[in-house]
Amino acid sequence: MKEINLKVKGMHCEGCEKRIKNALNEVDGISEAVANHIDGTVKIRTNKEVDIQEIKEKIDDLGFEVEEN
Repeated sequence: MKEINLKVKGMHCEGCEKRIKNALNEVDGISEAVANHIDGTVKIRTNKEVDIQEIKEKIDDLGFEVEEN
């Protein structure tokens, strides 16, 4: 299992967290996604290879911004 950690701008509440979690849990290969609006992070656990660009685009499509490292 692999873990991906992203910094995400624009989350302001638990509703934002839920929108991101629900969208990412639909991506094939993601076993768990947890968003935290307080520290602006999204932690993703995968059970196989996933396309990080697809994940970023899904978050962007929801109106949030993934910060580049």
